[in-house]
Amino acid sequence: MNPAYLSALSALAGSAIGARASITTTWLTQRYQDQSQRMAQESARRERIFGEFIYQASQLYADALSHTTLEDPARLVPLYATIGKLRLFASERTIAAADAVMARIVETYYLPNMDFTARPSPKYEDLDILRAFTEACRAELRG
Repeated sequence: MNPAYLSALSALAGSAIGARASITTTWLTQRYQDQSQRMAQESARRERIFGEFIYQASQLYADALSHTTLEDPARLVPLYATIGKLRLFASERTIAAADAVMARIVETYYLPNMDFTARPSPKYEDLDILRAFTEACRAELRG
């Protein structure tokens, strides 16, 4: 084989290998960036839904503490809808905690009203129905 041909083929092979390495590196970088972006969007979606649930559950729980009956069951619909969203995106632990919060809210509607003029007799831990839910959310967002 002519040394000129060998030199030309070596140059072409080197260029092809360099181009392929560059294309592969670009592809891997783009893939990693897309994956990171999807994970960030998923985390933001979960945070938004978790916050929505906490806000709605807090409002309903405060209402339940001052009412002995659930006069308008339609008030629970937004919270049920948010639990439905949680079922799409959250872990089983978080969903179980949300279901427990919902059950506690409905149960509280049928308990005697809380007297806020006197010093509260229950411990703060008894009133914090969102603790297990928020801990599950935090664990899910970290993991």
